[in-house]
Amino acid sequence: MEQNELVEQITKAVIRKLQEAEGGSGSPSASTAQQSQTRPAQPGEKPVAVPPTAQSLILPGELAPYIDHTILKPEATAEQVAQVCDEAIEHGFYSVCINTTWTEFCARRLRGSAVKLAVVVGFPLGAMDGRAKGFEARHAVELGADEIDMVMNIGALKSGRLTEVEQDIRWVRRSIRQRTVLKVILETTLLTDEEKVIACQIAKKAGADFVKTSTGFSKGGATTHDIALMRRTVGPKLGVKASGGVRTYDDALAMIQAGATRIGASSSVAIVSGGQGSDSY
Repeated sequence: MEQNELVEQITKAVIRKLQEAEGGSGSPSASTAQQSQTRPAQPGEKPVAVPPTAQSLILPGELAPYIDHTILKPEATAEQVAQVCDEAIEHGFYSVCINTTWTEFCARRLRGSAVKLAVVVGFPLGAMDGRAKGFEARHAVELGADEIDMVMNIGALKSGRLTEVEQDIRWVRRSIRQRTVLKVILETTLLTDEEKVIACQIAKKAGADFVKTSTGFSKGGATTHDIALMRRTVGPKLGVKASGGVRTYDDALAMIQAGATRIGASSSVAIVSGGQGSDSY
């Protein structure tokens, strides 16, 4: 049997089981979403289960450890990036997520704090050679990055060139330290459910620590349906990051209840304050 045929059969079987678990509906039920719930791992710790009843106890200010405070817009200034770093320290966000050009700047700004530094690679299209992504990732880690958020080769996935998709991720995985957290951005708004399942399976096989919904620079962002689908596909041990369009406390809480262990947002301060942000990411 050809590899693509085998993958297609596995994917269809996974989706069929998900639909059965959801009672045939197109979106996850609250109970099934809560069953797969995990919380963000602490340094050196794997994601662990959170009791469903705990979800109602998460207050806005308690969401900070779930959040990658993000500034990825191309016109961001040094002053704006510095402000994001300072806000992350003040509110206790898990990390700051930035473009590689700001890596050294932010590493210095965050030095001495508990805030991690996440850097995007191959952003936002994912359409460059995997070796170039590997170089970018390695250089970012050398400058102080703790986590890498890479965009997968979306065109290769949609072309059925699955070996290339896997190799693309492996180039980055091999280029960075094993302890460096690797997140793979799927850009779910461009994929069918079958393609999302395949992408999650490949990312897991290639050594990713997280799968992530979106760059925030395409047609749409995270949905609870996609988060639940990704969570069930990768199982309880991999992280799942919701990014793109998460602007309020209710948005963030819904993603966590669906199975997200990390939230990427530029409206982080508004989220933990119980307000609403206006940024697109």
